[in-house]
Amino acid sequence: MIRKDIDDTYKQRARELVSQMTLDEKFTQMTFRSQAIERLGIPAYNWWNEALHGVARAGVSTMFPQAIGLAAMFDDQFMQKVADIISTEGRAKYHAFSSLEDRAIYKGLTFWSPNVNIFRDPRWGRGHETYGEDPYLTSRMGVAFVKGLQGDDERYMKTAACAKHFAVHSGPEKIRHEFDAEVSPKDLWETYLPAFEALVKEAKVEAVMGAYNRTNGEPCCGSKTLIRDILRGQWDFDGHFVSDCWAIMDFHNGHHVTATAPQSAAMALEAGCDVNCGVVYLQLKIAYEEGLVTEEQIDQALVRLYTTRMRLGMFDENVPYAQIPYEKNNDPAHAQVNLEAARRSMVLLKNDGTLPLKKGQKLAVIGPNADNRTALMGNYHGDASRYVTVLEGLEDKLGMENVIYAQGCDLWKTDSFPNGTYVGDGFAEAILAVKHADAAVVVLGLDETLEGEEMHESNAFGSGDKYGLELPGYQQQLLETVYKAAEGKPVILLMMTGSAIDMSWADEHVNAIVQTWYPGARGGEAAAELLLGEFSPAGRLPVTFYRTTDELPEFTDYSMKGRTYRYMEKEALYPFGYGLSYTTFSYEGLKADEKGATVFVTNTGDRASDEVAQLYLSHKSKTTETPRWSLKGFQRLHLSPGETKEVRFDLTPYDLLTVQDDGSRIVEKGEYGVYVGGGQPDDRTAQLLGKPDLYTTFTIQ
Repeated sequence: MIRKDIDDTYKQRARELVSQMTLDEKFTQMTFRSQAIERLGIPAYNWWNEALHGVARAGVSTMFPQAIGLAAMFDDQFMQKVADIISTEGRAKYHAFSSLEDRAIYKGLTFWSPNVNIFRDPRWGRGHETYGEDPYLTSRMGVAFVKGLQGDDERYMKTAACAKHFAVHSGPEKIRHEFDAEVSPKDLWETYLPAFEALVKEAKVEAVMGAYNRTNGEPCCGSKTLIRDILRGQWDFDGHFVSDCWAIMDFHNGHHVTATAPQSAAMALEAGCDVNCGVVYLQLKIAYEEGLVTEEQIDQALVRLYTTRMRLGMFDENVPYAQIPYEKNNDPAHAQVNLEAARRSMVLLKNDGTLPLKKGQKLAVIGPNADNRTALMGNYHGDASRYVTVLEGLEDKLGMENVIYAQGCDLWKTDSFPNGTYVGDGFAEAILAVKHADAAVVVLGLDETLEGEEMHESNAFGSGDKYGLELPGYQQQLLETVYKAAEGKPVILLMMTGSAIDMSWADEHVNAIVQTWYPGARGGEAAAELLLGEFSPAGRLPVTFYRTTDELPEFTDYSMKGRTYRYMEKEALYPFGYGLSYTTFSYEGLKADEKGATVFVTNTGDRASDEVAQLYLSHKSKTTETPRWSLKGFQRLHLSPGETKEVRFDLTPYDLLTVQDDGSRIVEKGEYGVYVGGGQPDDRTAQLLGKPDLYTTFTIQ
């Protein structure tokens, strides 16, 4: 973190530099494409860059698992390591591009990541960009990611992270430009704001991006409540604020809270939006001439923007991060970390003992995602120098002579394959593959063309959201056909999605199920290793896998009632926090008070493995409804067979807060329940793991 005295110098330098600009020059600095001011020695700069799970859209880079998969690691220390690699590659690219005077989009040091919105509904197409449905998990993974991006130098930031999309934003994508997310003060402060607060206060995130929608009537990129009162007022945010792309245009075109573009620009600037991803701030000169904005407001925004550029060392020599060579981009050592991230992210949902597969078997590898590179990626991705699909991973491990491949069906089309053959022909090939193999690995799911951002060019359905939890096209029929053709041979399902899919039929019929997410460029290699037992899986679900959307409120309802593990009313198919291993663990000796808890965890099986120990708190308030229980601690640890480790969870007063109906937060008197185990304390998790969590209480007088 930058020392205060040095940072004060940056702010003063920024004020002095801005004071030398003419008014017309100032107007050129307010959109994401800041123009050069040659007489002041200021090069052009494009603020728009992406690094959700690797440096994106700027050529070759290490492409890690999608964010939701990184969340499934339940490992904030490893997350920081991933982000540090991303920032290393970002620095390497930036200085190499700049040396060629290439200062275009996706070439800068301001990364518009991470996305810490709450994945409250499995239909949201962009949910896989997030760290899941839980505010605590999202906070911890988000803080780690920001620290990894921004570095720990006392003079300079490595890169600048951005917490997005502020706030109360998680679909529907189709109406985001006109939608008003109405939320109670309790849900706002209990669910939607905690991750942003942690990133601002703890991680000192350099930027915050507003959302497209309105929140309680105010457009988020022009919200006095969100930006001035909460972000800069209550939280003392010291960085810069950026609009989502073309979101300020929505003020007059979608939300109709203003009548003209100059009015929209003025509204955003007055609320505290410093840079516009879009073109509406090109109207600031007109807004100024109409008396809607002042030069002092413009100066305030520019000082914030230039302070960020000073913190990044853009106007200094001998910046240590500037010495990172271009060869550090796509470094082979980074590829190994990427492979390890994919291993850590995968979640074993069911296993009747079929996994790990025995060597020497011939496998039928079937399904539209078995050899689909797009399903490795997730959205906001870079270009890997090498991809390994599930098919390729198994062929590399077993030899091509021991793998029989059949696509089976298209990912979502129900008419024909791209080459024009009738879809039924694919089923026949899949049946033949199974009959000539010892076991079947069926690889189904989605990719970024089926769930993603509204009207993104990759999205086949336009809006980006899912209609429900069903597999698209003929995928379910393919699975059932393969199962029937197998005639008792093992059938393993690999589900490649960024969100929950209904796997009720698969849970009842197939032998094993693995959730791989969008596992990054090395994902197929990690999946093959998992299937063959080269490591024991330990990923955990960062979202609830519901049985059906029928139990959920309307997609447009932002109340948390009936949503996520904290407030859901029915039993999950696979609960938040759940995941199996190739070994077993026992928990003993739980002790707890308001400062924390300790427990002893033992590997009681015959294989070394990671385990994710989790702590949940419950408290029955006398004044307001509270969650059933909430995650307040997790640790990923490695245990050899027979090994025991003591795990300590620290609790802070912040962890004990109860959010009242008016949004105020207090630590209430009374009894608190403490649950510790390998998952959350619901009956379904106990059934799946074969044992309940340990439980104890403490009392605050």
